[in-house]
Amino acid sequence: MAQGKQKFKSQRPGGAKKQHDKTKGPKKGGRIIAPKKAHVVQQQKLKKDLEVAIRNKIEQEVTQRASNSMHKKLSVLKTAAVKSASGPPKPTAGSSK
Repeated sequence: MAQGKQKFKSQRPGGAKKQHDKTKGPKKGGRIIAPKKAHVVQQQKLKKDLEVAIRNKIEQEVTQRASNSMHKKLSVLKTAAVKSASGPPKPTAGSSK
């Protein structure tokens, strides 16, 4: 039986095989793609900052004019973020159902 081809390759001693990741296809997660025109991105950022600054300035002027025209001092209240968006509201100790 010495004639004929071998059915398997013999492994070299000391030569370990490389382990390949069995995950094929695209990787999970977002990708950051650099913009082709960086100066356009800077212009857009500057434009957005200017819009925010102008909007804040207009709001200040309107509140100032409104407070000057009224007899009482005008106070602008900002609403707090609602935490009940994560689920239904929890019952309080006073209510029983």
